Amino acid sequence: MDRRSDNLRGALFMVVGMAGFGLNDALIKLTAGELTLFQAIFLRGLFATALVAGLAGWRRALDLRTIAGRDRRLVALRAFGETGATLCFLYALFHMPLANATAIVQAVPLALTVAAALVLGERVGWRRATAAGLGFVGVLIIVRPGFAGFTAYSLSAMGAVGFLVLRDLATRRLSAAVPSLTVTLITAASITAMGGIGVAAGSWQPVAPGHVALLATAAVFLFVGYLFMVKTMRVGDVGFVAPFRYTILLWAVLAGIVLFDEWPDAWTLAGSALIVATGLYTLHRERRRASPREAPRDAPRDSH
Repeated sequence: MDRRSDNLRGALFMVVGMAGFGLNDALIKLTAGELTLFQAIFLRGLFATALVAGLAGWRRALDLRTIAGRDRRLVALRAFGETGATLCFLYALFHMPLANATAIVQAVPLALTVAAALVLGERVGWRRATAAGLGFVGVLIIVRPGFAGFTAYSLSAMGAVGFLVLRDLATRRLSAAVPSLTVTLITAASITAMGGIGVAAGSWQPVAPGHVALLATAAVFLFVGYLFMVKTMRVGDVGFVAPFRYTILLWAVLAGIVLFDEWPDAWTLAGSALIVATGLYTLHRERRRASPREAPRDAPRDSH
């Protein structure tokens, strides 16, 4: 009974975390056309880094000297992957429908399955390989290469998938002793620094109080996503709670309709359904592979 309760709590935490990430994306998209991309990243990053630093200080996870040399390199590689993913994803988000960009990055678990086999030598059976292939067909249905709906922004969203896979591969190799909040803080600071460099190298648009309020609120939602992902990985079975990550698509569709009057077309819905279905099947197969041993508790994975 206790385990069932933990699983339900973990699923609820995952849903709340995905809501945080999804609403963060929607609010930062509201600044598109009024602020530059790097301004949005930098200003939001200042708020988000301060919030994460406060939580890390409270949890006593600010001492970077506790991270060993090998783990430092992995943390740096992870931060590089997250920073690249943020830039690619938000560039796409500023120019394409919210639901489309969000759906494309949901292919990360499928891409990670392939990358783990190629880079880490993990065994991938024909079922998971087929599921990954079908999932990428779902991505192609959404981006529709060769058709009018295909743009460089679609490629940018797909580039974000590649950077997120790099991030997650580095996360898998991190020692369990490395505090999740320390990694999150370093990542948030790295993204903010990247935004600052971009602002210094580019132009500065006037920032109104409304922009600051939007980005501060986006940072709060991003922080909620970070926090609840940490909580998610500390209760319940990963195999049970992981499928609830796809609820971010519901938030993206709703926010797209309400805030931007973006109604997903049939192709986007079909591609998203295929990505989710194959992703769920992949999670199911990985859960069976982990049985009867307990599925490993991955470090929390940040999101753009």
